[in-house]
Amino acid sequence: MKRTKIDIIGKQADADRPLILDGAIGSLLVSKGIPSDKFLWSSVANIQNPESVVELHREYIQAGADIITTNTFRTNPAALKKSSSKISEEDFVKAGVNIAMEAVHKDQIIIAGSNAPAEDCYQKERTITKNELEYNHNKHIELLWNYGCDIIWNETQSHLDEITMICEFCSSNKIPFVLSLYFTEDLKLLDGEKLEYAVKLIEFFSPVAIGFNCIRPKIFYNYIGNNKLPEKWGAYFNCGLGNVNDENISCGIDPTSYTDSITPLLKMNPFFIGSCCGSSPSHTRALKGKINEVYRN
Repeated sequence: MKRTKIDIIGKQADADRPLILDGAIGSLLVSKGIPSDKFLWSSVANIQNPESVVELHREYIQAGADIITTNTFRTNPAALKKSSSKISEEDFVKAGVNIAMEAVHKDQIIIAGSNAPAEDCYQKERTITKNELEYNHNKHIELLWNYGCDIIWNETQSHLDEITMICEFCSSNKIPFVLSLYFTEDLKLLDGEKLEYAVKLIEFFSPVAIGFNCIRPKIFYNYIGNNKLPEKWGAYFNCGLGNVNDENISCGIDPTSYTDSITPLLKMNPFFIGSCCGSSPSHTRALKGKINEVYRN
């Protein structure tokens, strides 16, 4: 289905409230018994169980999500190269975007093309070359955009070289993007760079917003207690049980407790807000209720 790309900034202005981002995809598919792959994770469901992915997207939309992220967290070239899959990069990404399009149908829901770090999110040192990094992000972003995503959602980024590559490519090609950061308790990226420096660098490229994801709320509160928030910002926090890099993620915080923990942030004019690993449409529904409550008052 062909559709006109949505103006995400205009939609947020019209809504007069934060846009609601969906929640976890991979951990929920695994909990439903959908097989995953060592390298491609839950993206294999785009090929093997597409109806389950469509259904999950629709559950988030029904719960109140304004933005759904494609199930393409691991359809990137670097992941496919490590796997034994015979499916091309193009077909894997196209399947994920088409599934999202089927789920939104004619609704004005924003489709965000998920672009992850080239290698494991919590890996401190990259093992692939600079050329491989550039190809990985440029190719993946290009495919997501060309197949119909409204915006590129660069998630859990924590290496300054990758962040710079992503920003340069999206900016030079006039592709709207969000750059969402993962950082440690000492407010540094995994490569050791200070979070504050990374935020300033990203701002130079004029993203739609700067995000913060897969961290615990208390770490984010520590950050904003010592730093000024970007003009347009958003966050979606880890709801998983145990450490953020557990192999099997289950829900560790119920929807009401989650929304209560981030209620103060709703009064700081976020551009978007959502939930991350271990969450579900129930978290999205509770978040929508809390946003309605805060912005009604």
